[in-house]
Amino acid sequence: MGGHSATGLLRPGVDPLGSAFAALLGLSLLALPLMTTRPNRIAAGTGLTAWSALPSGAVLLLGGVVALGLPLLALRAAPPLRLAAAAAILLLLGLSAGWAADHLTLPGDRYGRVSPDAGWWLAFATAALAVGDGLARLRPGPILRIALLALLVGATGLALRTGFWNNLSVLREYASRSDTFGRELRTHAVLALTSVAAAAALGIPAAILARPVPALRTGLLATLNVVQTIPSMALFGMLIAPLAWIGRAVPGAAALGIAGIGAAPAFVALLAYALLPVAAATVAGLDAVPWPVRDAARGVGMTARQRLLQVELPLALPAILTGIRIVLVQNIGLAVIAGLVGGGGLGVFVFQGISQNAGDLVLLGALPTVAMATGAAVLLDAVVDLSRGRAAERVP
Repeated sequence: MGGHSATGLLRPGVDPLGSAFAALLGLSLLALPLMTTRPNRIAAGTGLTAWSALPSGAVLLLGGVVALGLPLLALRAAPPLRLAAAAAILLLLGLSAGWAADHLTLPGDRYGRVSPDAGWWLAFATAALAVGDGLARLRPGPILRIALLALLVGATGLALRTGFWNNLSVLREYASRSDTFGRELRTHAVLALTSVAAAAALGIPAAILARPVPALRTGLLATLNVVQTIPSMALFGMLIAPLAWIGRAVPGAAALGIAGIGAAPAFVALLAYALLPVAAATVAGLDAVPWPVRDAARGVGMTARQRLLQVELPLALPAILTGIRIVLVQNIGLAVIAGLVGGGGLGVFVFQGISQNAGDLVLLGALPTVAMATGAAVLLDAVVDLSRGRAAERVP
């Protein structure tokens, strides 16, 4: 039971989900263009298949890894083999993007663009899902998941620092905007993190106070639920006029950065969207505390405050952290809209790219946003699992 025997590594039969992954990978790499080349950043591109876009050695290497990996995904292979096959394909796709960009970029050409096409994106997304499926089947512990995330971040950072992907079009867009990219990335992270922190500081105490009183509890959750129904762009726009008035009429407000456009409406909107998941998770977590535990705490003479701080909140912590995880991932994505109201962040590049019909500029804002959200989800998932283990130790 502790390991996989030789016969257990590959069992008879077909894995339905793995077969779908294998079919999508085969379709994307054989029937769809892998890369596209353009004479400049906004011109129409020419799609190229893998054997046209890559050097011959890279074609053989990618083809060999895919030919070995697809059967392991489609058949009922042991989870370690499935994970190894998916990870190898994912790694080769990342390397292939850099190899193709170097192969297709002419020496001294500063205007030409090489970028992944539909086949690469579909194959990469499928391989990433297959890696996730393999990890889910192996069920690694939270510490190992954090270590794997750190390894992935380190490897990606190393590739970027060494210039391996510098000839890709999205990195060329970065090179022309490197002076502003770091600032907008920090702005994006600060907006997402501070709005979630403020939501936790307001939502958790409000939920604790309202939970014992049915009318307050219903009113709080219903009011916050109404905010969730407002479309994000509409809410950002609705905040412009009142915040502009506050900035003009309230002494010192303008000095604090409160204005109709800028970071203020972005922060308030993100805070408003984050309050309901945090408050609802707090209420649900406190409701889930077993009654025998509460009775035992009363039996040893704990006051209501002691029961809350020493018993109920520690046991509710996994649910509260799950709510915080949801809103952090949500707000990292929603912070893109801040670019529309002058709040900065990675949305600046997204909306500039849309207005200029420059897809690579859109990706310059979108890809870091996706990476930040994915990293935050993995990290907080691990923290939630660790908190569950500690909460379980408190329940007799």
